[in-house]
Amino acid sequence: MSGSTSTYQMWRRLSGVAGGTRLFSAAAMARVPYFASVLPHVVRMEPGLAEVLVPKWPFVYNHLHTVHAIASCNAAEVAMGMLMEATVPRSHRWIPKSMNVSYLAKATTSLRATARLDAPDFAAITEGTDVVVPVSITDRSGAEVVHADITTWVTPA
Repeated sequence: MSGSTSTYQMWRRLSGVAGGTRLFSAAAMARVPYFASVLPHVVRMEPGLAEVLVPKWPFVYNHLHTVHAIASCNAAEVAMGMLMEATVPRSHRWIPKSMNVSYLAKATTSLRATARLDAPDFAAITEGTDVVVPVSITDRSGAEVVHADITTWVTPA
């Protein structure tokens, strides 16, 4: 593998200092402004795993006063993106291709989006390939309320 992405390098620098995960999350929202609608707080980011907290606040409410379905998708995409930034070496690049989402229950609390992936052998990826990243979105009690499988397209850089 040929080095970490600049995003993952920044995470490693900031995550170990007081307020660093919040500063990192603010920087991520500045870089991808649409993510700010769900106020993501990246709390874990490492190869094969990312966790993002999303508060229940008025900008994510639907007509039932629960977390809107698309806000859940946004949370899933943040978690997937952080996982891919920590997992995919600089010798390759990735982009989301599709998302398959199952809404399992009403999201009545703040959420935790957890993306997990057994990383492929990137040295073997010499042409474009699909890599599916599963993301589980749970409520405060730990119940899965949304599940997303996000297909990313990975190619050599």
